[in-house]
Amino acid sequence: MSPEFLNIQPLLKRYGIQPKKSLGQNFLVEPAGLMKVINAAELNGNEEVLEIGAGLGSLTYLLAQSSAQVTAVEIDRHMLEPLAEALKSFSNVRIVPGDILELDPANLVKQENYVVVANIPYYITSAIIRHLLEATLKPSRVILTIQKEVAQRIVARDGKMSLLSLSVFVFGEPEIAGIIPAGSFFPAPDVDSAVLRIRLHPEPLIPAAKLDQFFKLAHAGFGQKRKTLRNSLSAGLGLSTGEVEAMLLKAAIQPSRRAETLSVAEWAKLLESFS
Repeated sequence: MSPEFLNIQPLLKRYGIQPKKSLGQNFLVEPAGLMKVINAAELNGNEEVLEIGAGLGSLTYLLAQSSAQVTAVEIDRHMLEPLAEALKSFSNVRIVPGDILELDPANLVKQENYVVVANIPYYITSAIIRHLLEATLKPSRVILTIQKEVAQRIVARDGKMSLLSLSVFVFGEPEIAGIIPAGSFFPAPDVDSAVLRIRLHPEPLIPAAKLDQFFKLAHAGFGQKRKTLRNSLSAGLGLSTGEVEAMLLKAAIQPSRRAETLSVAEWAKLLESFS
């Protein structure tokens, strides 16, 4: 059965909706772009979806047609009434007002293998990804519509790693599932977006008990751009360069290398060396 799309024009007119720059609001409204997100989610009709940033409800409207239950989180209280109006024909949608960074997913969903779908602004991309991936009740996969450039940085591998991409690879396998042109949004942003799909590992590649120590080490490693690991780890951890060099060599990592060149496996070996 063909999906039914939400007509947002009556909502815009009735409620006088003006997207807020302060919240990074760019609503995905073009059907082809919306379907790229739906297809990337690979929903089977029996899954529970946690949507972050429901906005006008264009995506929520489609998610409700292809999943068992949708919990839609929306931070902008001015959007709650038009959102409820848009989704009133669905009995499987629950709207939750609030900031996802202050909410525990375990209190929002009932299924363990739930799916996260989100169209999120650039300035909180890293924070939301960490919040979801480190939650006590983790989703089976996460589908994010984010800036194309950010998505490309996240999927970058050895040699081009960043702290964000390393964080994601520890918890799951990211891939770009599609590109959405800027014109698919209201209002249109300055750049294109990408649909990023993260399939979570059954368990993080770093043992849960060592995650805090791992991220302390990683933050130090990436803390000084264009610096060698010898210098960045020394400065970030308050150790002498001699101590750091010995630990790097113990992990079979040359002290002259930079953080972005290490694989997740090498970071794991380095963690053992520093433990």
